[in-house]
Formats: sequence, C-alpha cells, structure tokens
Amino acid sequence: MAKKKTETNAQFSGEVIAEPGGENLNSCFSCGACSGICPVSQAIPEFDPRKIIHMVRMGLAERLLSSDLLWYCSSCRSCVFVCPQDVSFADIMGALFRLAIRKGYVTEEQLIAKGKAAEVQRDLCVSCLTCVRVCPWEIPKIDEGGYADIDVEGCRACGICVAECPAQAIVLNESEDERLIAACGIK
Repeated sequence: MAKKKTETNAQFSGEVIAEPGGENLNSCFSCGACSGICPVSQAIPEFDPRKIIHMVRMGLAERLLSSDLLWYCSSCRSCVFVCPQDVSFADIMGALFRLAIRKGYVTEEQLIAKGKAAEVQRDLCVSCLTCVRVCPWEIPKIDEGGYADIDVEGCRACGICVAECPAQAIVLNESEDERLIAACGIK
C-alpha cells in the first residue's frame, strides 16, 4: 500500500505569525496546558490545541485550513489563562480563521451554517440598535438601509445579540462543538 504524500507549505507558520493574534506562535513549547484545559478537546478528542500548533509548524496549511477541526474551537479562551508562555491559542485560532476565510476555504454562509457567526434576518429587524449597544466587540453595525448587519468574520458567536434582540431578528445556529460539549455534559 502506497503512502499518500502530504503537501507542506514552509511559509505557513510565517503567514500565521503575520496575522494579528498569531505573533506568539513561536513562544509555544508544546507543554500541553492548553490541551489539558480545553473543554472542546475533552468532548472531541481529535481537537487538540497542541496538535493544531504542531500542524501549523509542520506547514500543513491545506490539511488544517480545510479541516472542520478548525471550526471546533469555541473561543472560550480557557487556554489563555493556563499558558505559561502567554501564547494565547485562542488568538492563534482567530488568525487561522481569518486565513481560512481569506484563502477561500470557507465562505461567510458556511460560517453562519456552522454556528460560528450570527445572522440578522432583515425582514424582522426593527433597527432598535440593541445589538449595536450590547455587543462587547462592536460587531453589529447599522447599514445604509437602516438595518443591523453583522460582520461575519468579526463575529465571536457569543450569542449576546441573539439573546438581547427584542425583535428576535438575530439567529445563531448551534455549532458542532457546542453540541458535542453539551452531549458530554462538560460545563
């Protein structure tokens, strides 16, 4: 049986480092603290922050950016507080998200379907500005038509705007990581 050749990209690590949030990639010494605290890796054993960093360093851009594993990160930032090197794996994941979007591995519609971004149903929006006021990251904006609009790439899928919208005009699909974490009973 012949082994399948895996394509590597020697510049991939540099691309991640050049993205905002990726600058501390080389500070990681693979201690595994992030993997040990990650609620997603407890529910989805294939998702391992240490492995993802290793894949970046190995130049496995195609394999990583096209993988659903990339979208399993719940952005809970638990990893940030346990890292002895202040690597901030959550920020590295943000850099990988942006690269996947920019390189066309995922579309905005796919992110919404995966539950990684909220979406405004324009026909229900009453332009009350609640979403604009409650979002801690200032993602929702009012567009030229006077309706709320959410920047899919910037959305953190936290659900605050969904919960606070009085018109129930904002929807957020359940993500695979949320579903699997709930099924495992992990809090």
